[in-house]
Amino acid sequence: MDTKEILKKVRKIEIKTRRLSDHIFSGEYHSSFKGRGMTFSEVRQYQFGDDIRSIDWNVTARYHEPFVKVFEEERELTMVLMVDVSGSEFFGTIEQFKRETITEISATLAFSAIQNNDKVGLLLFSDEIELFIPPKKGKTHVLRIIRELIEFTPKSKKTDINQALRYLSNVMKKKAIVFMLSDFMDDDYDNALKIVARKHDVTGIRVYDRFEENLPSLGMVPMLDAETGKTLLVNTSSKKIRNNYRSHYLKAVDQFENTFRKSGAGIINTRIDESYVKKLLGYFKRKGA
Repeated sequence: MDTKEILKKVRKIEIKTRRLSDHIFSGEYHSSFKGRGMTFSEVRQYQFGDDIRSIDWNVTARYHEPFVKVFEEERELTMVLMVDVSGSEFFGTIEQFKRETITEISATLAFSAIQNNDKVGLLLFSDEIELFIPPKKGKTHVLRIIRELIEFTPKSKKTDINQALRYLSNVMKKKAIVFMLSDFMDDDYDNALKIVARKHDVTGIRVYDRFEENLPSLGMVPMLDAETGKTLLVNTSSKKIRNNYRSHYLKAVDQFENTFRKSGAGIINTRIDESYVKKLLGYFKRKGA
């Protein structure tokens, strides 16, 4: 894409996702993710029902009547979007590629964060760290993130979630809200996720296509493995092959869900022909309850 086409696409995604974040997600996002702690705001006169532990005894002694300390949530947070840009994300059979859905979800989350004056960073990964944009505030910064999500060309087509998580642990020293967006067709990232989830608030968003769930019976079909570049002739009429394919798929899904649950991380599954809006909103409401 040339620059004009890229800017047009960035603008289109901004209009769609900004509206969602402004009117739907910003409030839910705020209530779902707590600030870093409580900071002192002011003192006021004691009112019936106030916790006596919050009484400021120095001010109370000075004015000969009870005063309490008032604390406010220290709101500023940092969000990091960890986005899988491996070859398998360029798959889609219905309306768009998985990567396009991931871009829209990422933009919606980023705009929700800046609505709350939070910082947003981006980590693009394959089986290596493709790009890291440190967290910053502001609309201009978010538009840069969206542009990278649209036009970035990864060096590798393979996936290594373990390495991406280890990199995040090294680069993010303070607690962050972490959204990892991928199809999670990978394994052996259990320990790295546990380490990250102990420090950060982690959510895995699995984006998939319905034809990845079940291989359709279409006879002999040439299939390209986007991550290895190899093309194989597959007999999709074979029930055994379809069952093996289904078994492999379910194993990867179980791996994702079990690993994230055991680590105390959140889970969202969304198919590219479904409404990710409902999935995100439902998740935020459950998390903030």
